[in-house]
Amino acid sequence: MTEACEHITAVRAMTIKRPARRECEECVKTGSRWMHLRTCQSCGATLCCDSSPNRHASAHAKASGHPVVISAEPGERWLYCYPDDAFAEY
Repeated sequence: MTEACEHITAVRAMTIKRPARRECEECVKTGSRWMHLRTCQSCGATLCCDSSPNRHASAHAKASGHPVVISAEPGERWLYCYPDDAFAEY
């Protein structure tokens, strides 16, 4: 496992934000499809992953500066930091 970055360490010290939705907020607006969901740990937005055609979670992280997402998929318990390319389980 990759050494956790400061962003992930800070999120792990707080309460993990769980997904409020079971759909990509941006894909719903455009009628697009998504593969997997991620929840932003800064604002709570639920967006699609890089396996999805629109990569909304990555775009959100880049545009907003919100670095860390969790998997919003049932049974998965991990965090990912986009700028540090770091992964950690919780």
